[in-house]
Amino acid sequence: MHDLVIRNGTIVDGTGAPAFTGDVAIDNGRIAAVGTIAAKGKEEIDATGLLVTPGFVDIHTHYDGQATWDAELAPSSWHGVTTVVMGNCGVGFAPAAPDKHDWLINLMEGVEDIPGSALAEGMTWGWESFPEYLDVLARMPRTVDVGTHVPHAAVRAYVMGERGARNEAATPDDIAAMARIVEDGLKAGALGFSTSRTVLHRAKDGEVVPGTYANRDELVGIGEGIKRAGHGVFEMASDLNPCAEEFEWMETVSRETGMPVSYALLQALGDNEGWRDQIRRTEEANARGARVTAQIALRGTGLLLNWRGTAHPFVARASWLAIAGKPWAEQWAALNDPAFKARLLADPVAPPGLPLNALSNKLFQGWDSQYRIGDDPDYEPPAEDSIAAIAAREGRDPAELAYEIMMEDEGRGFIYLPILNYTDGHLDHVGELLAHRDTLVSLSDGGAHCGTICDAASTTFMLTHWVRDRSRGAKLSLEQAIHRQTAHTAAAYGLFDRGALKPGLAGDVNLIDLKRLRLLKPYLAFDLPAGGKRLLQKAEGYVATIKSGKVTFREGVATGERPGTLIRGPQSAPLAMAAE
Repeated sequence: MHDLVIRNGTIVDGTGAPAFTGDVAIDNGRIAAVGTIAAKGKEEIDATGLLVTPGFVDIHTHYDGQATWDAELAPSSWHGVTTVVMGNCGVGFAPAAPDKHDWLINLMEGVEDIPGSALAEGMTWGWESFPEYLDVLARMPRTVDVGTHVPHAAVRAYVMGERGARNEAATPDDIAAMARIVEDGLKAGALGFSTSRTVLHRAKDGEVVPGTYANRDELVGIGEGIKRAGHGVFEMASDLNPCAEEFEWMETVSRETGMPVSYALLQALGDNEGWRDQIRRTEEANARGARVTAQIALRGTGLLLNWRGTAHPFVARASWLAIAGKPWAEQWAALNDPAFKARLLADPVAPPGLPLNALSNKLFQGWDSQYRIGDDPDYEPPAEDSIAAIAAREGRDPAELAYEIMMEDEGRGFIYLPILNYTDGHLDHVGELLAHRDTLVSLSDGGAHCGTICDAASTTFMLTHWVRDRSRGAKLSLEQAIHRQTAHTAAAYGLFDRGALKPGLAGDVNLIDLKRLRLLKPYLAFDLPAGGKRLLQKAEGYVATIKSGKVTFREGVATGERPGTLIRGPQSAPLAMAAE
């Protein structure tokens, strides 16, 4: 008798092979059999009419602090994710000198928009070295498995102190010490090393992330530590400026260490075709023996603008600044006052002397790039649905329309402002990248950008939009979509024990009703420690999510099962699988 048998489902096994109808049996947390199964199970689930897929593997999250206090790890776990990789973009909380706790929190708050008060109250620390941090993570059972990177910023500050925090050049001794810490972290179980090289990533005080300007010697030297450890993905967010120099050292690190280097590729604001040059350089590097992959997002990287969020179009206007620090009840009363509304709409978009750039202009008055988010969110909206277009048709002031959209649902209305990946006003380039062999589905940022972005539902969006609903261009096959979010992402980090419904692999499974699968409207919750806010988004249509043979969610509701654990290093496929 099996522990669990899932019967009569449409099995999409994660390998890219055609879907078929059959059963899946799980014993002792692992897949025991797939096909027609005669033996009964202690528990059985009828999956007739449902998709049966592997659990999703999300390789770009920021649960580094939340994972020390939260066993559920929502919202990722609400969207079929059973494995997360965190510690991306060079930021994290280990190694951590005792006098650097607040500094690390301020860095994470600035870069990833995670409330510092929530991190300060939620984390109890209890570690200094990176291996000690992993030991703390290993003590808490969860709904998902977690793996992590060694973050460059924390390592640099630990080794170099204020010199590292100020982005001064590292000495040979500094580089050697950083490489040793990275090596030790990988040997203790980290899956990779991460860094940030974009000026968009700044601490709360406005300073760029330590390591942003690290030179080639520092990066290649840390690569030597990865090589000595024998495994590890070198992950980064970068402006790729200058592009040729960045690709030169990425190729060097990959070829000299034999390890993969992965960078974030997004269509930049005002640059429609730059991504083509980046993917071409990726192809050329790999043709010369490197292992370089581009992390891609599935939709526009967009801000969700709301009165109580981190940003909205009126956030710099004088009338708003006068009430910005007041309790919500007082703000809400003011917003409902016609006189206040008239003053706010008459204000300049920003205080005199505040320099505006392309990004702030998009936020403050980019009405042609802003869209209402309703009960059925559209993340590939056409130009005619923009606030500017609607206002023009109705003969109205677009700023007033934006004000009224955010007033909907007692002030819980949202405006969607795609900043990156939507310069063309459609997602055709994402479709091209999804078909490319050198790309990885990534950049969900689960756990981060709590008041501005909510892309942790990307796994659901893959199925609803790219497989089922897209009407503005090419779609993706069901089999390929599941493969790209399971076996493909798992293999990128050497996690060959999961990502497919094959005997011996992890018993991580989703049962999905594709016909009724839908994303619900995002909302703001104030449920982090110290009442910290975060954007959340739920879905309908996940009948069950199973982690290591235990049902962790039924119809989106947590069951209380916590079979998830810490992943320590790459995981080999079982011998039976390796022989196939």
